[in-house]
Amino acid sequence: QVQLVESGGGLVQAGGSLRLSCAASGRTFRSATMGWFRQAPGKEREFVAAATGWLSHRTYYADSVKGRFTISRDNAKNTVYLQMNSLKSEDTAIYYCASDVVPASDSDVQLPNNYDYWGQGTQVTVSS
Repeated sequence: QVQLVESGGGLVQAGGSLRLSCAASGRTFRSATMGWFRQAPGKEREFVAAATGWLSHRTYYADSVKGRFTISRDNAKNTVYLQMNSLKSEDTAIYYCASDVVPASDSDVQLPNNYDYWGQGTQVTVSS
């Protein structure tokens, strides 16, 4: 069983920055693919970024956040981060951390159904 706890959300003005953190329990963190997703009101949950486990160390981003968001992980702390810069009003959403403990293929990192565990979410609100 893996528990994920997000933190770091809040209210920020457009152009500002926030850093989200996701602390994971369990022994599978190092090998798991960790992802960030978001869901705005009335919209489906969408992929934001992912970082594969220690054997490959690859990162993936949605086109909408490339160049503005950075995902990173600290395996010693079982924590994954999402640094968000140049925030826009359209980034407003609940952000969720997710863990794929037995990743099969990097081609699946954008699919929510591929992830086994989810955090409770943290609200990010960007005011224009």
